[in-house]
Amino acid sequence: MSFEYMSQKGYDKLVAELHQLESVELPQVREAIAEARDKGDLSENFEYHAAKREQSRLLGRIRFKQKVLANARVVDMSRLAGDNIQLLSKVEMTNLANNARMTYTIASPHEANLREGKISINSPIAQALLNKKVGDVVEVKVPAGLLKLRIENICQ
Repeated sequence: MSFEYMSQKGYDKLVAELHQLESVELPQVREAIAEARDKGDLSENFEYHAAKREQSRLLGRIRFKQKVLANARVVDMSRLAGDNIQLLSKVEMTNLANNARMTYTIASPHEANLREGKISINSPIAQALLNKKVGDVVEVKVPAGLLKLRIENICQ
């Protein structure tokens, strides 16, 4: 059994999503199944089959989120050391090829969202950054080639 480490915010978001699925979306689908069933012959009833597929999809998402939450461990931010990069570290770095500055937060796979500047701890960039310190230069193999990054700052 492997633990899913995440922030309190990420944990709370998953709990809210699970609640939404279980208390709002699933009852709506069950109601749609009942309405379609009342229309008669189920063998040629498109609405019934579509609602059953949606129910199956929702139940799969619910089981997945329940499993993630069962294995979730919220990281205590006060216990993280600020001198090296780890899960939930916010890292400012410079791409040495073009001097472009970028900032990413190393997040759990369930919290990763590039639009929010959160990259998965399982990504190649995050893996290369783990346990590094300010001033270190890391080389990351990405699909576009080799990326050289200098770590400028680490925030927790």
